[in-house]
Amino acid sequence: FFFPLPGRPKLLLGLSATMVQRLTYRRRHSYATKSNRTRVLKTPGGKLALHYHTKRPAGPKCGEPSCGLRLAGVPRLRPRAYHTLSKGSKNVQRAYGGVLCSNCVRTRIVRAFLVEEQKIVKKVLKIQMAKEGAKEETKKK
Repeated sequence: FFFPLPGRPKLLLGLSATMVQRLTYRRRHSYATKSNRTRVLKTPGGKLALHYHTKRPAGPKCGEPSCGLRLAGVPRLRPRAYHTLSKGSKNVQRAYGGVLCSNCVRTRIVRAFLVEEQKIVKKVLKIQMAKEGAKEETKKK
């Protein structure tokens, strides 16, 4: 953006000539990656300082592959932060609490109930068919 012209002083036109304070990383990680995000803040003394920012936590999701909703009642934290929490604050007082959402638990319970009902119906039909077959055999004799 700066091309010196012959016979003119070499100045940046339209820009102030004050020096900008350079900032360096405060930790050993020297690449601008997602895990090394920083913000430039001005201290009360007028100097610039770098503050490191941690990633925003996504929080736990429902374990059902077709669902994937965020779980209510479980805090959103980075994985290491769950290590310090008590067990009660990492789950919900329900079957599959902290693993599945309430809708998925409800559908699993209903599905299991209907499967058991279907087994009972099959068994009853089988007994009825056996009785009808026995009646037909007695009529033939």
